Amino acid sequence: MSVNTPSNSVPGSTSRFQVHVINESHGSSAAVSDSAHPPLYEETSFGDEAQNRLRISFRPGNQECYDNFLQNGETAKTDTTFHAYDTHTNTYYLQTFGHNTMDAVPKIDYYRNTGSVSGPKVSRPSLLEIHEQLAKNVTVAPGSADRVANGDGLPGDEQAENKEEDTAGVVKFGWVKGVLVRCMLNIWGVMLFIRLSWIVGEAGIGLGVVIILLSTMVTSITGLSTSAIATNGFVRGGGAYYLISRSLGPEFGGSIGLIFAFANAVAVAMYVVGFAETVVDLLKESDSMMVDPASDIRIIGSITVVILLGISVAGMEWEAKAQVILLVILLVAIANFFIGTVIPSNNEKRARGFFNYQASIFAENFGPSFTKGEGFFSVFAIFFPAATGILAGANISGDLEDPQDAIPRGTMLAIFITTVAYIGVAICVAACVVRDATGNMNDTIISGMNCNGSAACGLGYDFSRCQHEPCQYGLMNNFQVMSMVSGFAPLITAGIFSATLSSALASLVSAPKVFQALCKDNIFKGLKFFAKGYGKNNEPLRGYFLTFVIALAFILIADLNVIAPIISNFFLASYALINFSCFHASYAKSPGWRPAYGIYNMWVSLLGAVLCCAVMFVINWWAAVITYVIELFLYIYVTYKKPDVNWGSSTQALSYVSALDNALELTTVEDHVKNFRPQCIVLTGGPMTRPALLDITHAFTKNSGLCICCEVFVGPRKLCVKEMNSGMAKKQAWLIKNKIKAFYAAVAADCFRDGVRSLLQASGLGRMKPNTLVTGYKKNWRKAPLSEIENYVGIIHDAFDFEIGVVIVRISQGFDISSVLQVQDELEKLEQERLALEAAIKDNEDEEGKGGIRGLFKKAGKLNITKPAPKKDGNITTIQSTHVGEFNQKLVEASAQFKKKQGKGTIDVWWLFDDGGLTLLIPYILTLRKKWKDCKLRIYVGGKINRIEEEKLSMASLLSKFRIKFADIHIIGDINIKPNKESWKVFEEMIEPYRLHESHKDLTTAEKLKRESPWKITDAELEAVKEKSYRQVRLNELLQEHSRAANLIVLSLPVARKGSISDLLYMAWLEILTKNLPPVLMVRGNHKNVLTFYS
Repeated sequence: MSVNTPSNSVPGSTSRFQVHVINESHGSSAAVSDSAHPPLYEETSFGDEAQNRLRISFRPGNQECYDNFLQNGETAKTDTTFHAYDTHTNTYYLQTFGHNTMDAVPKIDYYRNTGSVSGPKVSRPSLLEIHEQLAKNVTVAPGSADRVANGDGLPGDEQAENKEEDTAGVVKFGWVKGVLVRCMLNIWGVMLFIRLSWIVGEAGIGLGVVIILLSTMVTSITGLSTSAIATNGFVRGGGAYYLISRSLGPEFGGSIGLIFAFANAVAVAMYVVGFAETVVDLLKESDSMMVDPASDIRIIGSITVVILLGISVAGMEWEAKAQVILLVILLVAIANFFIGTVIPSNNEKRARGFFNYQASIFAENFGPSFTKGEGFFSVFAIFFPAATGILAGANISGDLEDPQDAIPRGTMLAIFITTVAYIGVAICVAACVVRDATGNMNDTIISGMNCNGSAACGLGYDFSRCQHEPCQYGLMNNFQVMSMVSGFAPLITAGIFSATLSSALASLVSAPKVFQALCKDNIFKGLKFFAKGYGKNNEPLRGYFLTFVIALAFILIADLNVIAPIISNFFLASYALINFSCFHASYAKSPGWRPAYGIYNMWVSLLGAVLCCAVMFVINWWAAVITYVIELFLYIYVTYKKPDVNWGSSTQALSYVSALDNALELTTVEDHVKNFRPQCIVLTGGPMTRPALLDITHAFTKNSGLCICCEVFVGPRKLCVKEMNSGMAKKQAWLIKNKIKAFYAAVAADCFRDGVRSLLQASGLGRMKPNTLVTGYKKNWRKAPLSEIENYVGIIHDAFDFEIGVVIVRISQGFDISSVLQVQDELEKLEQERLALEAAIKDNEDEEGKGGIRGLFKKAGKLNITKPAPKKDGNITTIQSTHVGEFNQKLVEASAQFKKKQGKGTIDVWWLFDDGGLTLLIPYILTLRKKWKDCKLRIYVGGKINRIEEEKLSMASLLSKFRIKFADIHIIGDINIKPNKESWKVFEEMIEPYRLHESHKDLTTAEKLKRESPWKITDAELEAVKEKSYRQVRLNELLQEHSRAANLIVLSLPVARKGSISDLLYMAWLEILTKNLPPVLMVRGNHKNVLTFYS
């Protein structure tokens, strides 16, 4: 689109947008813009662009700037002068689209991760900053305006830029040298030169091509899946491990990453031993053996792996050059074979079965001819490892210029080229060489001899005795067929050397790179040592030497026939997981799954995963079992350790989808009393401030019901919302860290009651909605402002209005430990400052003579330390001694009382009123928990004195039908008698400050008092509910008598009828009811059944 520019734009600027720094103060002289018009904040306009067609226009010299933008965005270098609003420095505004606004245009720097090596992460203006009213009289830092206008960045950018790694001199590879060459070299192994002829001899041309295509299908599907994952975001180093871990999470990634790195390390030994065996065969032919074959393999292999290690340690650039040279040798060797097929054969080669291209040989070799013990799957198992190696390029993803482009292009092209080569070699060799040949030039057909009808017979040779006795030549017998066919046999030997050494070199580089990425993620804590990199390319030198040690150990074994199938299965397991990752990400339907490489299908990827697993068992069933066992063990280990990482895996996405589906499915089913469970809103405030309240609630909701820790922020909305938003993640993280299965929710409201009312109405989802309100007892109600008491009692009324049960918990010391936490925070901060100062002093001593005392002050300034060390240490001592007394030890112990295992004792349930059964259900659930299982239930119910036994039997029958075990049942027949005078006097003294005493005044005065103090307890009210007041006092006497030694008391909560019972009288009831008792739960359900005896 065309961007209109203001008349005061800087001439010759190459920016797409004009940016000017504007002071927040309207009309301030500090404003940098030279525009005569006042700034139009929060306003953007496209001017005349709406009248024109959408187009892109450039100023002179701007075309080159625009062309710098690449599709993947990571290498794009914009020349725009727009920069982010910096929240940590002085505030200023930018002129965009010709108008002043804080809104930022889309820019890649806003989307980078912290610590990105491709550029600094910049913070865009927050929604709060562009939404709130502008601050006044904010000036621009001196010189910042010029820096912004010149595109030099904002004052806050230096720190981010300084943290960026210096990428100068880093070697990065394109898709050809980095992926194509490596994959081709790794796929083309010794199989091409010494076993492909045998495979096509056994399976024939037809099934041989099928075997090659079937193998290619598995690798191609894996390649497509790899390409899809690699193009779904920026790819860092780590190859297969990185792709799997970021898709399926650390559990799968960590397990497969470790065995994949180990497989590559052992693969180095396999390839080097293959090279050494070829050299030893040459030494045999020339009679130049050093010791014996096994020892010679060890000697040559050890020397070879040391040389390869030297090439790798020298740097990726040298390794890449070596790979190119090896590829050239390999291509020459393959070309040499094809040339040899058209060079006329001589008598010696004919005797060995080579007759150039013959239609009769092609026809004879087209069908299979399996020898004893061989079949399609056994031959397939032998060939398939030759098709692997497709991850050689992806394994060095951190060393690629553009992994998102290089991995798909290089990998898929390498698969295509190598497949064509395999098929071409298989068809050509099978069209030229017969299956069996004697090698005897005298086995020609003489006139008059009977011919057995074979192709060789038609060409003048009789190899019929190979049917009765073993022969040494032909496709079925001679592994050196390609050397025989080629134009120059030594070039095939050079090709074998090239194939083995290139594969060994690629594995020697891949193993440390993958292992380093795994160690950097710190999934396995003990392997952190190997995460360190060296040099510009962050080379994993420690990983190189570890790989060298592993490879050397297996080389000294000199016989890898047992370990080879396991290694192949390790590679196949990683292929299977890559395919499954692609399927899983697609199936999870996460909006974040949008790969740029669109040539894939989730069901094809799933087929690829199944095929990989099937091939593992085809190759070697016991090796497949071992692979699965090792992977399962590592998976369980990582799952148990729960690494602290979050990569946005598809596992998370699928968990969300499953949870959403289950929640929606729940809404289609009506609630049933058998499935009732307490689902609680707990008014903890910050969950760490009232841990005991949360612990007792969690005891009866863990693994069975919903628990939401709620906090209400009361005060100015702007400040409350800011404080609420800043603490949400921290408080939920605290719950997770303390293994409390609960959610955290917060609201900002004008008053506490309004906030709780909002939570009661809006919390939960579908059927997972709270049905019980849990709150702590307001211990300080007699000292609290009247508004707090009204809010407290009001939330109980609101809960009953919404038909939500209520649980009020009282413990002797109270729940709030925020004062203790505050002191602890202060001490921790002081300790951190002390340690920081000590570190600064130590650094200064280490650099003595370089910066002098000024260096110490500079470091102390950076650490926000302004006092000298001795004084600071003195402050620490003073504050510690001052606050030690403030640590209420009893309060701390009380806050942890429900975390401890409760010893043998009782939970006394005073089920005085039938509320649907919640008063009975909660203590029953508690007895099922490990911490409360030693506590027995004692049930107390009211009854008539003359019917105690009958009512006891009736209650026992009811409890047995509910299948609730109990230790004893007590029928209390004297609940309604008057309490003793001392107890009643305590109650009267409690309510005395809140009584109106209007009956002792004249009518006019009484009415005036009621108007002035409507909250006070009137004599009329007290007289009307005198019996209820008696009951609360009497119940406390009974509780003192029967349950003083109980571990926990669960008691029916009295209900205050709205408009009849004043708030203060109700609080007095609760106070006298639970005074001087063990922990008490006052429970009142919503009077709907939560227990049933029906099946």
